[in-house]
Amino acid sequence: MKLSHTIFLSIITLAISACTTTLARDVTPPPNLIQPTPVPTLGALYPNEHPNVENGKIIYQEKCAPCHGDSGLGDGEQGKQLPVSVIPIGLPEIANQASPEKWYRTVTQGNIERFMPPFLSLTDQERWDVVTYAFTLHTNESQIELGKNLFESNCANCENQFTDLESMSAISDADLVKQIKDSFGSNFSDDEAFAVAKYIRTLTFASESAPIVDSAPSAESTPEVTDQVEVTEEAQEEISNANITGQIENRSEKNLPADLQVTLRGFQHGADPNAGTIEFFNESALLNEDGSYGFESELAQGQIYLLQFSLGGLNYQTQIAVVPADATELTIPTLIVYETTDDFSALQIDSLDIFLDMASEETVQIFSVYTFSNRSDKTVVINLDNETVPFIASPNGSSKLGYEATQDSAIFVPTENGFAIPPNETSYGLIAFASIPQARNLEFSLPAILDINEVTLLLPEGVSAEGMALADKGIQPIQTTNFHVYTASKITQGSNLEFTISGKPKGTTTNANLFENQNVILGIGALGAALIFAGVWMFLKDKNKVALEDEEDDDSESVLDAIIALDDLHKDGKISDEAYQKRRNELKSKLKS
Repeated sequence: MKLSHTIFLSIITLAISACTTTLARDVTPPPNLIQPTPVPTLGALYPNEHPNVENGKIIYQEKCAPCHGDSGLGDGEQGKQLPVSVIPIGLPEIANQASPEKWYRTVTQGNIERFMPPFLSLTDQERWDVVTYAFTLHTNESQIELGKNLFESNCANCENQFTDLESMSAISDADLVKQIKDSFGSNFSDDEAFAVAKYIRTLTFASESAPIVDSAPSAESTPEVTDQVEVTEEAQEEISNANITGQIENRSEKNLPADLQVTLRGFQHGADPNAGTIEFFNESALLNEDGSYGFESELAQGQIYLLQFSLGGLNYQTQIAVVPADATELTIPTLIVYETTDDFSALQIDSLDIFLDMASEETVQIFSVYTFSNRSDKTVVINLDNETVPFIASPNGSSKLGYEATQDSAIFVPTENGFAIPPNETSYGLIAFASIPQARNLEFSLPAILDINEVTLLLPEGVSAEGMALADKGIQPIQTTNFHVYTASKITQGSNLEFTISGKPKGTTTNANLFENQNVILGIGALGAALIFAGVWMFLKDKNKVALEDEEDDDSESVLDAIIALDDLHKDGKISDEAYQKRRNELKSKLKS
């Protein structure tokens, strides 16, 4: 997969309309990482503050909808690409049996077997916010209203019994229904009892939505902008008549074109909440001389708006703005246009995390996670004419497979031939995939095109490395798997990271399937890169190099999932008829056995 295609998946337009990926607006793992970041340990299994559902909704759209779908039915486009089915958390049959505590555990620690990473980038309260919103996906206003009426008629003055955050976090709606029928709702039907349970759940929500912090640079951190054009009377009149407004801030050395056209797009749920979002608004207008713009639209709670435009070969897009309740005006987050350059020396590689999968007897799979930043005042444009990222080298003697953006990466800007890296306080992240022939004593050599401030190397237990730059940190447990961990200090530009690898992974058998090798999955998750495994699957799919000869999990469910995934690949024309029929027959035989 070309990186330009991968980066394009991170654009929120597709996240809303086709659910192909998440909007990465997180904070990246802290710098100066000495050892792999373990999966977070759990503290109190209840929130410190009442969850903010509106905040959770925004987080869900960015982080969860690409796999789970806008309505939680497991129909997100990324989820469809996975070799396992996505649990439909929006179905009452699923949600009624779950407690907020259970889903909080999953969001915090991940579910690696189902290809869901731990969301290390979210704060503890943000995880509770998004979990609480997820519990609203299988409800509707009429059900809540019915539950409220029944509750107030049959349990007057007992509201305080259901507002304790600790006890309510540990209980499922099914448990609540049992309590309701045992106390004040013995005559309720099941539907009525569940309606009351849904309403009771809302008693733990924050009474008012907390303001969502705009991630645009603050006034204190924003350099002073010069040569601002005063707003014309015509522009002022246009904006005064608009209820959706925003600003394009120009920090480049050139004036914005007088005929620069910007497009506002709006998305909302249709009559069927299970059908996902639909685009209902798409209008274009010329940008005002001062960089402002305005549009008119009938606002309704939950609508999502964003602005797009193309300039100098870059396809810009603002962050999303979600309409709050009773809003009559909406402001789109400010977008900054910087001067562009193709000189990538302005980038700084903060860290490099390397994992080597040595389960195969023939090849070693290499996952290199680069965390880098652009602290300059220019947007760095990367062209991918030869499908390589110029500031990331492949290990000597390796076969390059491709690249993928990390979930925690700051947002890349797509271009026609690659992508662009605007200045950002948040770090960027890329995973480089490669393979190298297996050897008894494997010589590893990685050129440093830019300075690499620090390196962490994870090897399977039983495998060791020797190199002058490496510091042995010993065997370290990560979840249920041990890894041999090494670190290295700064690798200067023009030099090589070199070491010799020897040994055999402890307790492993030959298995070249990336998705079944738990060492690979756990290792990547532990790096703190929060890798979206859907991206890995999509990469292999687009390369027509799905490992058709790999063995699938022994359980019948996984084999069925593999058959479904194989059918999708064949339907999309990604594998040949001969390879499809051969592998499908193998899977069917395995299913029978």
